[in-house]
Amino acid sequence: MSSRFRTFAVLTAALVVLAGCSDDTASDDSTDDGGNATSAGASGAFPVTVEHALGETTIESAPERVVTWGSSTQDAVLALGVTPVAIPEFEYGGDGDGVLPWWREALGDDELPTLLPNASDTEIPYEAIAETDPDVILAVYSGITEAEYETLSAIAPTVAYPDGPWSTPWQEQTRLVGEALGLDDEAEQLVADTEAYLDEQADEYPQLAAASFLYGTEDAGQLALYTSDDVRVRLLTDIGMALAPYADENATGDSVYYSVSPELAAEVESDIFIAWFNDQQAADAFRDDPAYAQIPAVAAGAFVPVVGESYVTASSAPSVLSIPWMLDDYVPQLAEAAS
Repeated sequence: MSSRFRTFAVLTAALVVLAGCSDDTASDDSTDDGGNATSAGASGAFPVTVEHALGETTIESAPERVVTWGSSTQDAVLALGVTPVAIPEFEYGGDGDGVLPWWREALGDDELPTLLPNASDTEIPYEAIAETDPDVILAVYSGITEAEYETLSAIAPTVAYPDGPWSTPWQEQTRLVGEALGLDDEAEQLVADTEAYLDEQADEYPQLAAASFLYGTEDAGQLALYTSDDVRVRLLTDIGMALAPYADENATGDSVYYSVSPELAAEVESDIFIAWFNDQQAADAFRDDPAYAQIPAVAAGAFVPVVGESYVTASSAPSVLSIPWMLDDYVPQLAEAAS
């Protein structure tokens, strides 16, 4: 996934000019592009230098115009009480405007930020980002390449992921965003509150601790399984569940997921089998497929699908906003399968 975006070198020079122009333009708390600007931390917290996988980024003053890119960075920004001027739209999982349901709840009566062309597209909308005149671009849960990072940095200081693309745990996402916005203490409190919520779930459903699980989906006629490095898997281990040994013992390559032939489905051993699907029809078809019906947990009736685009998005890119939105409904289903 780290190479799914393309960079156009010819655009870089133009964006350097745009960035230079924006340096000469004073920003205030109002926007004329439809987005909202809400100031971040106190000026005394700045300048700050944030280290990440693609370098280090110095943010000279409290950002007033925040742009996010990727799958869940904007969740941490919103949860910290800052309304970005621009966020990626989500055709998958979003409403008619491309807005995810937990964003709607967090925004309340605030005006909708500018929606950038879909984050799952093949290129970053550099011009649209530059037009919002950002003070900072946050892409801590994304797959931007080094070349794309340089192009974005020509627009505004840009913070990328701390380690690998598309693998930043929600805790680290929140802390990195807090650091960039000068809201470290508030970010730490958000992490603590969310971890306390997860602990409450584990305490309410102690049977989860005794259940192993595997997480997968169907991909091009193959069974795809996620490893312990995947954020979906980490979310379930956060509530006390244990990933079945099969997932990591049979992993191939460096990706967070790999394919297993349906012919080997009977060997995919765990107490619970979890998989995501766009709709109930797809989940039912998987359960009834003779090959996948051989998965031991499926055969035993311990199949707990994640169904629906919003729920899939919430579990695929967990955040301090999406975790309670999804798990309130989903954990009881897991507990029933574990009983």
